[in-house]
Amino acid sequence: MDNIKVKICANRSIDDAKMCIDAGCDIIGILVGQRHFSTDFVDKEKAKEICDFVAGRVSVSLVTHIENADEIISLTKYIGNDTIQLHSQIKESEVEKIVNALPKIKLVRVIHVSKDGIIQSEVDKIAFSDYYLLDSYNIKKDQVGGTGITLDWEKCNAIISSLNRPTFLAGGLNPKNVSEAIKIAMPYGVDVNSGCKNAMGVKDAQKVKEFVYNAKHTFCE
Repeated sequence: MDNIKVKICANRSIDDAKMCIDAGCDIIGILVGQRHFSTDFVDKEKAKEICDFVAGRVSVSLVTHIENADEIISLTKYIGNDTIQLHSQIKESEVEKIVNALPKIKLVRVIHVSKDGIIQSEVDKIAFSDYYLLDSYNIKKDQVGGTGITLDWEKCNAIISSLNRPTFLAGGLNPKNVSEAIKIAMPYGVDVNSGCKNAMGVKDAQKVKEFVYNAKHTFCE
């Protein structure tokens, strides 16, 4: 299996981005455009500041709840990200607008999966995507990501095998379980948010370092 791709999401500062780059991640996520509960969103000015600091050293993903193509296109042109991760029920006609306006931008489409491994998204209606991402959700807390809820990795393996795009795995991953998750689910990449935070809800440099190392060395034994 090729070297696993690692995305560290919810970067809120240059310090966050630096620790992710130093740890050897492939992608950092910045959350802009909030519609559901999360403590990780930043404004577009902060997102641009982080993206400017990254300066192409790793990929930068705009993670957003926004469902309006023009707004997403405008944000991307301003921030300078090279990937867009859509966490919403956006219409495919709006996604098509994004694809036409930003042909070089990679699109990640989120597929929500229940804790017992049942797909909750209408995958057959997704017409535009470069990658998929399997993630958990929490209706009670109105969370569409960053829930800390772990998925059934064996069922995720079956889902990933059935999809026609490289697929990232998220949902309750942390430095201690990421290797096992990779071995069972066999994703293209992994994506972490809450699993690399400390008790104060702040990104933890040691956890980030261990997460990236453990993910990257899963098949190096």
